[in-house]
Amino acid sequence: MNTFSKKNEILFKIFDRLENQSWPDSSLYVVATPIGNLADMNLRAWEALMRADFIAVENMRVSRILLDFWGIKTPLIIANKHNEATVAELICNYLQKRNRLALISDAGAPGISDPGGRIVSLVRKFGYRVIPIPGANSVVTALMGSGITTDKNPSYAFAGFIPKRYSEKISWLRFWCNFSIPIVMFETPKRLIHSLEDLLLICGQSRLLTIARELTKCFEHISSLKLGDIQEWVHKEKNQQRGEFVLILHPIEHNIQQKYPEKFDFKIDSLLNILLEEMSIPNAVKIAIKLTGLSHKDLYAQALMCKNHNNIRNYKET
Repeated sequence: MNTFSKKNEILFKIFDRLENQSWPDSSLYVVATPIGNLADMNLRAWEALMRADFIAVENMRVSRILLDFWGIKTPLIIANKHNEATVAELICNYLQKRNRLALISDAGAPGISDPGGRIVSLVRKFGYRVIPIPGANSVVTALMGSGITTDKNPSYAFAGFIPKRYSEKISWLRFWCNFSIPIVMFETPKRLIHSLEDLLLICGQSRLLTIARELTKCFEHISSLKLGDIQEWVHKEKNQQRGEFVLILHPIEHNIQQKYPEKFDFKIDSLLNILLEEMSIPNAVKIAIKLTGLSHKDLYAQALMCKNHNNIRNYKET
């Protein structure tokens, strides 16, 4: 039997199994989709989308690329973070009429750092069945490529997207960076460099970080490095900062968690200069107190000196 015939035989078995599975109506099929490589959609997900009467999508243009690739012509409805509550009611009305509905996001699993959670919750609340169909996942994919988890120590925490607002980001990073397990975070290309600098500021130069980008795509790349080597990495990879980034912060080496580190790998004036570029002296001092545990009096005096020094330097440069 040649290779082509063997593939046809296997496909026949797969489609026969899919055909004979239960595909109940009045059900919401929550379907994971590829995170980059269109070929990563599994056949059960494809069958669910083909059988659905309607598919709720996060972005019609993005989803249409995937659906056209797989020959799926099912009618679409928009379900994003702006209309999730309204669409949830619409979906329940469709389910009441014994329709099958499918829910997908732009990439990956709906409801995991993507819209969909409210829809699933309301559908379940009204007593309709929710059928999750697993698939590609950027968190698991990045962990698989990092080698940071093992069968004996599989623990990790998924923190989601790093906050946009600076003050909120600093508090958020301080919270997550103090765990003794790997922490998985998402970041966008536009904010990546600043977030890497903030991680260095908070965690110190010796903390390890895995950076994964373009997962499952042609230019997939996974790097593990010390935060102290971030500037070298940024300079080397400056033309590759595109797509969504998955960051895995390696765990702290000691088991005893501390509210504040005993020793910082940066100077106080360097910290204050970075903060003063983004905010006023009072706000910079508040954040510096949280990061260092030093007194308000000492930090405020140092911040004034930094501000005056920067003003003099800027005046000379002009």
